[in-house]
Amino acid sequence: MPHQILIVEDDPNLAGMVRDFLAEEGFQIEVENNGLSAVDRIISHPYQAIVLDINLPGMNGFDVCRKVRDQFDGPIIVLTARGDEVDEVVALDVGADDFMSKPVRPRALLARLKSHLRRTDRAMNGSENDELLVGEIAIHRARREATLREQPIELTTAEFDLLVFLAERAGTPASRQEIYIQLLELPYDGQDRSIDLRVSRLRRKLGDDPSNPQLVKSVRGVGYLLAK
Repeated sequence: MPHQILIVEDDPNLAGMVRDFLAEEGFQIEVENNGLSAVDRIISHPYQAIVLDINLPGMNGFDVCRKVRDQFDGPIIVLTARGDEVDEVVALDVGADDFMSKPVRPRALLARLKSHLRRTDRAMNGSENDELLVGEIAIHRARREATLREQPIELTTAEFDLLVFLAERAGTPASRQEIYIQLLELPYDGQDRSIDLRVSRLRRKLGDDPSNPQLVKSVRGVGYLLAK
């Protein structure tokens, strides 16, 4: 059955271009141009992923993401202004899993969508060993849930995937390039700061002191590791 994707975009030309391209790739695509209406549709329909613009009538994309995040488990990709790091930081803060700069390149968007959906599909199909324990962190892959000291950790799809990646290599540092390629399945250009932003958010969710982290540690000149 094809994945159902909702595109929330008020530019009809862009929305139409992306819709037609993704439909040709086998996705079932719907388009919404109003933020308020998008909230209702996301909550009431079984979409597998959302492509979400920021500047929308009715309600901006950040508020849409914040409203639906607790009820929608699938990946949310936010479309940001080119090179606007503030938008990227806010997007992750409100629960987005990924962000892309506009103007959108359809093939790049397709690659991001496929990467996120493959990972969620594997977890839902139970194709991975379920439980992973690292210190006081317990991870249940199939349920896509994690706990710290038996207390649930509220993670987005991307944050959960990052935690799993680090947990599978606990005690061994991973470079930004390794993390980027693993999580996004795309080449790393050496400039993208999204991994640093994701690590920062994961630390916050784990209650890890950013000035002296004890769980997700920085390794100078290498990258990051999850302490055993």
